[in-house]
Amino acid sequence: MNDSSIDYADLAEYDRRQRGIERHLLAAFLGGFVVGLAGMFVAGWGPGWVGRLYDPYVYLALSLAVGATASGFGWALLTTFLAAAATLVAAMGASGFGGDPAFDVIGGSAAGLNWTIALLVGLGLLAYATRRGDIWGDLAAGAIGVALMADVVNRATSNFAGGDLPSWPGPAALMGLASVAAVFALRSRARGHLHALALSAVFAGLSMVCLAALLSGWIPLTV
Repeated sequence: MNDSSIDYADLAEYDRRQRGIERHLLAAFLGGFVVGLAGMFVAGWGPGWVGRLYDPYVYLALSLAVGATASGFGWALLTTFLAAAATLVAAMGASGFGGDPAFDVIGGSAAGLNWTIALLVGLGLLAYATRRGDIWGDLAAGAIGVALMADVVNRATSNFAGGDLPSWPGPAALMGLASVAAVFALRSRARGHLHALALSAVFAGLSMVCLAALLSGWIPLTV
C-alpha cells in the first residue's frame, strides 16, 4: 500500500489561514469605507465636539482593531493602510456630493491629513505588536497610549491657541480615559497593564504639566 507523504491536516490549516487573511482584507476595506462615509454625515450633525471625537478617534479605533487582528506584520501594514485609504476615499466621495471635494476632508488640513494617515498606520502596526507576550508587547501598548495622549494634548493646545478652548476640555478628558482603556484592552495580564500604563503615564503627566503651564501663563504662548 502506498504511503502518501501529504499531510492533509496541514493543507486544511493553510487553506483556513488563507481564507482568514482574505476575510480580514475585505473587512479592513469595508470597515474603512463605512467609517469614512459615516464620518461625513456625523460631522454635520449635533455639536462640534461630536465631529472632533469622530475625526480622528473613530478612525484610530478602526486602525487598532485591524492591526490587532492581522495575521502578520506585513498584513498589518497592508490592511491598516487599506483601511485608511478606504476611509479617505469614502470621505472624499461623501464630501463631493456636497459640492466641496477636498483632500483635507480628514484631519482638517493637508498636514493634518498626513499626520492622521501616519498615525493610523503606525498605531495599526503597534497594535499587532501588542500580541507578543513579552516586554515588547507591553512597550507597544504603552507606545499606543503615548501616541493617543500626544494627539489629545496636541489638539487641546491647538484649540487653546485658536481661542476654541471652552468646547474642547470635555472631549479631551473623554479621549484621555479612552486611551487608558485601550492600553488595558490590548494587554491581558496585570504585569502588562502596569508596564504599558507606566510609559503612557510618564508622557501624560509631562504633557499635562506643560498644558497647565500654558493655561496659567507660566509659559508664554505666541499665536
